[in-house]
Amino acid sequence: MAHQSELISEDILAYLKQQEEKSLLRFITCGSVDDGKSTLIGRLLWDSKMIFEDQLAALEADSKRVGTQGEEIDYALLLDGLQAEREQGITIDVAYRFFSTAKRKFIVADTPGHEQYTRNMVTGASTADVAVILVDARKGLLTQTRRHSYLVSLVGIRKVVLAINKMDLVGYDQQTYEQICRDYHHFASDLGLEEICCIPLSALKGDNIITPGGNTDWYQGISLLQHLETVRLPDSSHNKPFRMRVQWVNRPDLNFRGFCGTIASGRIHPGDEVQVASSGKRSRVARIITMNGDLEEAVAGQAITLSLEEEIDISRGDMLATSDSQLAASDRLKARIVWLHDNHLLPGRSYLLKMGAATTPVQISELIHKVNVNSLQKEPGKALELNEVGLCRLNLNSPLSCDLYRETRLTGSFILIDRLTNATVGAGMVEEIQPASDCIPWQDLEVDQTALAEIKGQKPMILWITGRRCAGKTTLANLIQKRLHAGGRHSCLLDGDKLRRGLNSDLDYTDSGQVEHIRRIGEVARITAEAGLIVLVATTSPFATERSRAREIAKEIDFYEIFLDSSRELCMARDTSGYYQRIQQEHEGDKNLVDLAYEPPASADLTLDGTRVPETLAEQVITLVERQNPSPEWII
Repeated sequence: MAHQSELISEDILAYLKQQEEKSLLRFITCGSVDDGKSTLIGRLLWDSKMIFEDQLAALEADSKRVGTQGEEIDYALLLDGLQAEREQGITIDVAYRFFSTAKRKFIVADTPGHEQYTRNMVTGASTADVAVILVDARKGLLTQTRRHSYLVSLVGIRKVVLAINKMDLVGYDQQTYEQICRDYHHFASDLGLEEICCIPLSALKGDNIITPGGNTDWYQGISLLQHLETVRLPDSSHNKPFRMRVQWVNRPDLNFRGFCGTIASGRIHPGDEVQVASSGKRSRVARIITMNGDLEEAVAGQAITLSLEEEIDISRGDMLATSDSQLAASDRLKARIVWLHDNHLLPGRSYLLKMGAATTPVQISELIHKVNVNSLQKEPGKALELNEVGLCRLNLNSPLSCDLYRETRLTGSFILIDRLTNATVGAGMVEEIQPASDCIPWQDLEVDQTALAEIKGQKPMILWITGRRCAGKTTLANLIQKRLHAGGRHSCLLDGDKLRRGLNSDLDYTDSGQVEHIRRIGEVARITAEAGLIVLVATTSPFATERSRAREIAKEIDFYEIFLDSSRELCMARDTSGYYQRIQQEHEGDKNLVDLAYEPPASADLTLDGTRVPETLAEQVITLVERQNPSPEWII
């Protein structure tokens, strides 16, 4: 490496000790596409001689082969390593680089500037302390400049360097620089940033990168590297309350039980009293164990194993905290969510919320508002699209221990996962922890579900009949109910179209309206089944995720998904409302949209051939009911 210390050759242990004691600054570069982010970091590494000799040779060869600077060095190639990045001349993925100077160690994340890759930028910013936001001096503040500035403030970064780049292309004009500074301070006044340092520079020419001066004699400030070496780091998480989420319960034999995890904040000592946030149970720390031996103190960032004096119930995902600190556990949160997936967020849909090692199903109960990241205005909305940000209410299936994001990042952030594809679809930051639902008094009823079922002489169940629109679901459900009634069974038929005229009359036919429509039917079906009835549900319920959610809502009630498989042509022939005709007219006669609008069950409890006569299909369902709900008095 070109940058070396004499200690390396004289005393390697002293050199390593010196490196270990240096402070570490994590920062990102962001801004609009082509503002020069990769070039800036490449130039910073080059001028400070912090790259290896083989990298130097490779950079020179790559610059001649795929560079954009003619015969000159293309510094961006140090960061843009993907083939697609070099072909297009843009950053796509986040590139991380480690380097150090005599004063500090650094980890820089070079993030994409294109709007399409905003989610990659959020990933890089989530662990950073400082953001270097680049602006092209010729263009001033752009949409992505504003977008990235908002996202930087959203993830908790409070120190920003406004690097006004390409000053060489505007003749190092002081007025241009000062106007951009004024515009940015005006825009950022509502972002809650603590420090904004404006620096005029030229990443290509090297002005104000390592040392100040050069072609900007009118600039009296320090260089970019000097600022990064001296900027005050955020308050250490060591001084915050102790938090550690258990990642693994280590039980190698009967004589040892340890709780492994990485300390999110605070510090811990042997003898300290800790409590399990979810249950409130307490014990004292007996040992702090690491691979290098026991410790007398452990601090934030360290991976440890805690051994406790008393045996208490602790599972993977539980949060440990010191007994003198307050930690909330709730199943209702308010959080800001950055949507990271092409398929939009739908209020009412169930996802998986993962916070550290803890995972629980969650429902986005309400999208309170979206945020226009260009104007910072709050806007109404029914769904979040890719790269959009919104404030949402979340209902968790089980209480989760967490902190507010502004207080502790690691214990106040989470990701959302699609339950069918297992894809990460959103990133969230907890803004408010609301009282848990179990705080609401629950009245125990003396006449319970079992008693109501016994008096009717039957086992309650939910028969959820799904299929394409006009597949014949209601006709089939009506025949089944007639047979149940003739056999002395107590039943209830919930028809989706009828509920649209009453209970769900306030819902539209958008995706979010469909999600809420199915959720409400699922809740009504469960309540009705708890009264001891056999519940027949006839509704399209086009989304597999929502049908799965309806099964979860049923809880211990027997739930059977019945798929009435009627072909596209048959459904269109039966349609008297003009529904399918309207779809084809709106999309130029594309019949495939009939299939796209419905997600068939992958493994239904019973699949019926829609081409057969309804009476025959009803017999099949009755056979299912009789098998699960036998009675000697059954009337055939």
